[in-house]
Amino acid sequence: MSDYYAVLGVPRGATQDEIKKAYRKNALKYHPDKNAGDQQAEKKFKEISEAYEILSDDKKRQIYDQYGAEALKGGMGGGAGGHGGFSSMEEALHTFMNAFGGGGGGGGGSIFDSFFGQEHGEDAGYRQGASKKMNLTLSFEEAMKGVEKEASLSNYVSCETCDGSGAASASSIKNCTRCHGTGQIHQTRGFFSMTSACPQCYGKGKMITKPCATCQGEGRTKQKQRVTIKVPAGVDTGMRLRMSGYGDAGEGGGEPGDLYVFISVEPHSVFLRDGDDIILELPITFTEAALGCKKELPTPLGGSCRITITEGTQSGKVLRVKEEGAPNVHGRGRGDMLIKISIETPVSLTDKQKDLLKAFSELEGEHNSPRKRSFFDKVKSFFTA
Repeated sequence: MSDYYAVLGVPRGATQDEIKKAYRKNALKYHPDKNAGDQQAEKKFKEISEAYEILSDDKKRQIYDQYGAEALKGGMGGGAGGHGGFSSMEEALHTFMNAFGGGGGGGGGSIFDSFFGQEHGEDAGYRQGASKKMNLTLSFEEAMKGVEKEASLSNYVSCETCDGSGAASASSIKNCTRCHGTGQIHQTRGFFSMTSACPQCYGKGKMITKPCATCQGEGRTKQKQRVTIKVPAGVDTGMRLRMSGYGDAGEGGGEPGDLYVFISVEPHSVFLRDGDDIILELPITFTEAALGCKKELPTPLGGSCRITITEGTQSGKVLRVKEEGAPNVHGRGRGDMLIKISIETPVSLTDKQKDLLKAFSELEGEHNSPRKRSFFDKVKSFFTA
């Protein structure tokens, strides 16, 4: 007698969840519908079903762990029906149905529709085409204003010769002789009614007797295409555009896939983006900061704005110009332009400039530099302790 734990490939301390997962994996692999005519697979299916029948029941598992399989004889259909302990395949299939949440007797569809049939029922054999992705690099100006770009793609497209049918002519398409055009076959095992995809037409219900010479029956061909990509204003690095229907054509007349365009924006020499706001660092001289001044500055969309820098402006101060930032990509207005003041210390001074600065230094009072005075008042305690 086989070791039930070894049959399912689980350790003796396995949880019920682990036992169920192991059984489902093995049952699908060795199910008779997937291994028609294979006696070894049928034997294996019965064996793993028996193991699951015992180990999934806490009471039976306890008896098995203590006394072995012999103590359970008579509780598995009498133990008389060959290897595995099931007297018939129906009992093994009943265990399978219970493990997958299936119901009892026959009737309409069955649990096997979802495991061994097609995923889309009436649309069996019709598959959506693969989606594509591409990278698109834009300049800062293009991202701000929006742009149209041309791209070349190599895609599967619906065959023009056969209009995607894959057949040389309409008369070359016949109903499948095995499923009679339904795309499914029905089998009855005892009181179970099982439905699966037709293995001859792969669930399509149709057979092509003479394939199209252009696409060799596939219904699509590979071609290079020119695509116009409409990029909205305000896109930024990391954003993605989805172009519905611009991927590969589907199989058997299925819907085409999509094209995903991943955006990358080149950095600008002056502007720095922060969401929908645009940051501009403005260097000014010491005298401009002290006396105040006016500046004419460019804006991200090609315009200009005039700002006033007041007397005594400190380095690091940020001036906000409303709605002169980047357009919101969803059309919700525009961000602001933030102008960060940076006071530049003069270099390469002439002797006359140095003399003037020395004279100014002699005239400086503490009230001219309040932050400096406050700072040194605070640090005095470090030297007087």
